[in-house]
Amino acid sequence: MTIHHLADLADSAACPRLVVKVGSALLVGKDGNPRRDWLAALVGEIAAMRARGQEVIVVSSGAIALGARRLGLAKGGRGSLADAQAAAAVGQIALAGLWADLLGHHRLTAAQVLLTLEDLEDRRRFLNVTATLGTLLAAGAVPVINENDTVATQEIRFGDNDRLAARVGQAASASGVLLLSDIDGLYDRDPRAPGAVRVPVVRGVTSEIHAMATGGSSSGLGSGGMTSKLQAAEIAELAGMALAIVDGRPIAPVGTAFAADRGTLFVPRGRKRARKAWLGGRMRLRGAVHVDAGAAAALMRGSSLLAAGVRAVDGAFARGDAIAVLGPDGATLARGLSEYDAAECARIMGRQSADHEALLGYAPRSALIHRDQLVLL
Repeated sequence: MTIHHLADLADSAACPRLVVKVGSALLVGKDGNPRRDWLAALVGEIAAMRARGQEVIVVSSGAIALGARRLGLAKGGRGSLADAQAAAAVGQIALAGLWADLLGHHRLTAAQVLLTLEDLEDRRRFLNVTATLGTLLAAGAVPVINENDTVATQEIRFGDNDRLAARVGQAASASGVLLLSDIDGLYDRDPRAPGAVRVPVVRGVTSEIHAMATGGSSSGLGSGGMTSKLQAAEIAELAGMALAIVDGRPIAPVGTAFAADRGTLFVPRGRKRARKAWLGGRMRLRGAVHVDAGAAAALMRGSSLLAAGVRAVDGAFARGDAIAVLGPDGATLARGLSEYDAAECARIMGRQSADHEALLGYAPRSALIHRDQLVLL
């Protein structure tokens, strides 16, 4: 079955596996204490999902906010990286205990999973995450996932749980991702502006859709804004998952949003093969190559990227790194794994394959990026 409406995310046939993301501002009050009654109602909804045959994965923020209160740290624990890491170390215990306690009331077992960006960017570690989540779900557990902020530095962190939720959904082969937010969907302009209209359904995240996004969270506790949610929607789209943004503030937010059909649903447009979806969802790119119009057209026809069509090379990437492919207008056309390092790419760019052995000193590879290691965006 295909997901066409918000309520389809509650249908175990249309959405057998669902990722539910909970933001800090929803889980933690402004006093730094958990909103236990609100969370208990949400857990009741998760239990109901499980009872009707859905598997549920939770991506939960809140560790830094909870830990900051216990440690007495200013700015919600986000004053510095060291503060955030210390707050997360304390708050993660409290957060996991909270979920385990409330899920336990419904005879459900919580399983804590802490991830860094590298766990989902590295292909082997990504597959390990996939296997672990599959085993936990098969055993009847509810995985509760958060970014491992205790060890993650700026260079290896997601920075928000919206994109983490989409990548987790991709790893778990979920059918849908539900982002519980402090806003009831995407608006065509700043929702505080007169005449702002909520967009109920989006079929493809375009530049026009991105132009509708506003900045950060209004609460001061979270790290994600509408821009991060649209980036999550792009990841979900590549993986063939539906993604919805709904207002998480009411008690029993899932049922409230579905009953009113109020939110924004991003409809998937087919599912790419697993490796292609993983490539498209990658967030860390080591560099880029600029291609001419002929190479761009060949890529659109499904060809590999040859060095002859490359006009410039950016970055200091190594063989096997993920890089962007930029068209003549500078727009990103694709992402892929480079068969050469940046220096080699610069040496052979614009040159025919017959010239490569003399330029490199060894037999060249078939392409700069093979089509099996490339995904169009």
